[in-house]
Amino acid sequence: MIHQAASLLEDARIKSHEWGWVDEGDAADIEIQGGPSDLRRVRELLTGALPGTDVFVQAAEGREKKLLVADMDSTMIGQECIDELADYAGKKEEIAAVTERAMQGDLDFATALRERVLSLDGLNISAIDRCRGERVRANPGARTLVRTMRSRGAEALLVTGGFHDFADPMAAELGFTEVRANYLETMHGHLTGRVAGEIVDAQAKRQALIDMRNQLGLPVDAVLAVGDGANDAPMIEEAGFGVAYRGKPRLLSVADARIEHNDLTALLWAQGIKRSDWIGA
Repeated sequence: MIHQAASLLEDARIKSHEWGWVDEGDAADIEIQGGPSDLRRVRELLTGALPGTDVFVQAAEGREKKLLVADMDSTMIGQECIDELADYAGKKEEIAAVTERAMQGDLDFATALRERVLSLDGLNISAIDRCRGERVRANPGARTLVRTMRSRGAEALLVTGGFHDFADPMAAELGFTEVRANYLETMHGHLTGRVAGEIVDAQAKRQALIDMRNQLGLPVDAVLAVGDGANDAPMIEEAGFGVAYRGKPRLLSVADARIEHNDLTALLWAQGIKRSDWIGA
């Protein structure tokens, strides 16, 4: 595959230099010569051209990032929490259909969220703990990604259109330093069918990234963001390096890279971090 990539670059008259392993047999770097326009050409050339392989094309300088900003549902975890919670109310199928349309970008996110939460009116709050314990699981590589970056001095922000009831425990489990999420309103031990406060939508995610980046005094290029849905697009575009994890088409169109084959530890290889330096692998 390495030699196939080098051949494709040569045919496209893109100068490549030496290649070397990040981790032998699993991840390799190929050095190319060029500017931003060449990065785009190489990305278009190699993405999807090497079966079973994820391709990251980026500037060598500053590839290790100082801030990770990540979506939660279907990115850091393998579930959409509101869909799983709806199952306890016997409404998973109808709510999951709305979730999918919202993630594809076919519905306004805030409107779709309010509609879905309204369907949960009257559900006992004990279902939240049950759902979290029985259904919600971190995606492969999530814990290693966050904890490794943290061990190397990076900060980590979990920002989600989901809910603090799920995001706060997951952030603590994975090692995130901060969380932005929505609040489910409750009364007398039951959900009211309303979201309390401002909704964390696509623009709020982007602003959360900007706020934390500014708070830390980091340049744009020092930020890595990862998500899966259309509502992650502004955040992905704002990051120095934005990655789509099993992404929806509208997100793929703006992402700098995509993960389709590997787990989230691919983002460590993308930063040049060897497996021997991973935490919790």
